[in-house]
Amino acid sequence: MSTPESKKKIINRLRTIKGHIQGIENMIENEKGCDEVLIQIAAIKQSIHKVGLAVMEEHASQCFIDDDSVNKEKMEELIKLMFNYSK
Repeated sequence: MSTPESKKKIINRLRTIKGHIQGIENMIENEKGCDEVLIQIAAIKQSIHKVGLAVMEEHASQCFIDDDSVNKEKMEELIKLMFNYSK
């Protein structure tokens, strides 16, 4: 990660996700309804997606904004990474 601030934000998001996963485990142990469990799973999926976007944004920032010598190879690598992430 390029900055301690961005690293801290991503770690906090991941810790929040861990808490949600523990919550789902508790919901299943307590036999909560499937609809409630699925809502929480959807929320976790969205949170993980946001973490991925934040990591990708940091990567792009490091590759292009912080680097004056942007080249075609780096651009292609980032596009490939973004394409693979969005599958």
